[in-house]
Amino acid sequence: MLFFWGLAMNVELSARSRQILEAIVEDYIATAEPVGSSAVARRHAMTLSSATVRNVMANLEEMGLLTSPHTSAGRIPTEKAYRFYVDSLVALRQVSRDEKRQIINHCRKAGAGLSDILKETSRTLSQLSNYMGIVVAPSFNSDVFRHIEFIRLGHRKILAILVSSNGAVQNRLIETEEDHDPEELVRMGNYLNGMMQGLTITQARERVLAEMKNEKTKYDHLMSRALRISEQAVTVDGDDVFVEGQARILDQPEFSDAARMKEIYEAFEKKGIILQLLSRCMSADGVQIYIGSETSLSRSAGVSLVTSRFVTSSNTVGMLGVIGPTRMGYSSVIPIVDYTARMISRLLSEA
Repeated sequence: MLFFWGLAMNVELSARSRQILEAIVEDYIATAEPVGSSAVARRHAMTLSSATVRNVMANLEEMGLLTSPHTSAGRIPTEKAYRFYVDSLVALRQVSRDEKRQIINHCRKAGAGLSDILKETSRTLSQLSNYMGIVVAPSFNSDVFRHIEFIRLGHRKILAILVSSNGAVQNRLIETEEDHDPEELVRMGNYLNGMMQGLTITQARERVLAEMKNEKTKYDHLMSRALRISEQAVTVDGDDVFVEGQARILDQPEFSDAARMKEIYEAFEKKGIILQLLSRCMSADGVQIYIGSETSLSRSAGVSLVTSRFVTSSNTVGMLGVIGPTRMGYSSVIPIVDYTARMISRLLSEA
């Protein structure tokens, strides 16, 4: 079941106006060229004259749904038109058998590591949509602690391996004040694993800090050293963002202007902006669609974002989606994003 998020629109159109607007939007998505009245009548086999189509187009322009470039007699859709199209007109196509096979095979072949699966997912979304694929990993900090292990790498150097119940792994290189032999590191790991079982990563860190203030701990040499090491190992990080296919979106004709390309590319490089946007739809079910200036990705807008959340076996939530031009093939992208989110949720629940 798909649910769409969008701005409320108080637009009422006749059946004829809806038909013509749909034709213009779909022609412009396909060609990136302004659409004229004669082309609409000819391509869509309408039993209307070009003059009638032209009059309807003029009305749609007055309503703010179409605009006319100075160099052309044709019209192009506005953001308002795309929003109306997505909310009221778009006919979603079925995800093909081959697309389903690619989504399943590409994500499963990446291996058991969560980061590998999510990186491959962003790459697959980019390949199937021909736009930019993006995946935000479930917050490692809210996942449940499973295991910590320490490996001696050299004099006063330790590799700390922290594993969550979701299968996510974080590695930390730690420099210590004193050297530790392998057997001691095993005992430290056993002590910490017992202490932090059942806690989230954030709670585990809070428990470590609390135990470090405990008077009993200060007099237990092993416990004290284990806690000092784990303080560096169990750190609270930001979300991981996997982005693939930036070049695909910049290849679109509407981004051929160098200044606009630079602005949008810089927006993509600022992962904090993307995270802030995606956090708005973490709690919502189904597909979320942000069009143009709704995305806040760049001052001049021009890009749209289609996202859906996925859920892991431990009920932590991540986001995935596609970023493309406002002239995006919504009828294809929306079902691909929806299907991929459901398949990743299923795959991670089996892990």
